[in-house]
Amino acid sequence: MHISSFAFLLLFIVFIYGLFRWQRGRDSLAPAVLAGLILGVIFGGTLQLSRGWGAAPAEVIPWVEMIGDSYVNLLYLLVMPLVLTSILVAVVKVSHTQALGKISISVLGVLLGTTAVAALIGVAMAELFGLSAAGLVEGSREAARVEVLNERIGKVTDLSIPEIITSFVPRNIFLDLTGARSTSVIAVVIFAVLLGLAALAVRREFPEEGAAIERFVHVAQVWVMKLVRLVMAFTPYGVMALVTGLIAKSSMGDILNLLSFVLASFTAIGLMFLVHGLLLLFNGINPLHYFTKVWPVLVFAFSSRSSAATIPLNVETQVDQLRTSPAIANFSASFGATIGQNGCAGIYPAMLAVMVAVPMGINVWDPVWIATLVAVVMISSFGIAGVGGGATFAALVVLPAMGLPVTIAALLISVEPLIDMARTALNVNGAMTAGTLTQRWLGDEVPGPEVVEG
Repeated sequence: MHISSFAFLLLFIVFIYGLFRWQRGRDSLAPAVLAGLILGVIFGGTLQLSRGWGAAPAEVIPWVEMIGDSYVNLLYLLVMPLVLTSILVAVVKVSHTQALGKISISVLGVLLGTTAVAALIGVAMAELFGLSAAGLVEGSREAARVEVLNERIGKVTDLSIPEIITSFVPRNIFLDLTGARSTSVIAVVIFAVLLGLAALAVRREFPEEGAAIERFVHVAQVWVMKLVRLVMAFTPYGVMALVTGLIAKSSMGDILNLLSFVLASFTAIGLMFLVHGLLLLFNGINPLHYFTKVWPVLVFAFSSRSSAATIPLNVETQVDQLRTSPAIANFSASFGATIGQNGCAGIYPAMLAVMVAVPMGINVWDPVWIATLVAVVMISSFGIAGVGGGATFAALVVLPAMGLPVTIAALLISVEPLIDMARTALNVNGAMTAGTLTQRWLGDEVPGPEVVEG
């Protein structure tokens, strides 16, 4: 290892140790998450600048990413046990199953409604910034990406709407518990609901056995939540490592070449955050109070680029900070990771559709065309994987359905990571907004949050 790389690695260890000493003894993780974000920006920027000094940051980045990727892996480890136990407990504690239907309808309504608004904002921003696929340069990376997309597009476009919906239904729960499919989270939710309904039937017919089941699932939830809080303690260090890697590997040249698309994307994302805030405000919820509580979740979503990995932190924040019912929090976080993603499944494919349609002479403000686009965007938002690259999958569904080529998705690969960070934060905020609004609308119809020891 180059001596400069060894020095940078030692500095990174010093940063982590300093963050650990500063965080120790504090009750809240939020200040430490912010500190980790700032340290990640500083250290990542230093690595970026060190290229001009003749240093070798490429040797340091894998060690930094090892910490960030390990933390994300631990969060993925938590997703299925958390979803399974939390949904199961929520169903067992609900006195009547009608409440589950209301929760699902409300959460899905908000997710799909805001995705439709996101698509319209994406269209408007693409038009306002004059974005067009014409003139985009295809380099070696882009050409390789086109080949990959062409291989994937056949698999995606062959799926009909009934087949997409059928993919939500679990066939092998053990397979879905591994997260092997893009719809595995929804499949586990469905399995947990069915298992919970079976437990309610047992409780009615055999009260003693039903009480034992309820006690068992409660103990399982306490156990899993203890594990969740154990892993959550590593959030500041995971955020620091993830942000360091992202900044150190970013190319300012690529960003500047596609600056208009980057600015249009961030403007659209910012407007959707405003829409979320207005929805909260119109329903009697203080947006400032809300964002004060949820910003650590958004920071992690931003740095990890994974809605699925953010589920544990999403649920914990909704329950502990926003006082949302565990049932609602788990439904909104789970559904929001694969359905109605405002950023990846709403804004992004709509913007790409406009960028391709304009050079083809299509009037993007034609009522029929735009209504079709919004409908396709909403339908295609079902089953989008809540991991990095989910936006590309959404584009592969939307563009062919609108009769448009998919090459545009490959030509934007150089700025994808940067924009995907903000899109993921928006996706997660959409899920938490859906949970918060559902809690306000349903009120006392579902059990309130309880303090789980640990």
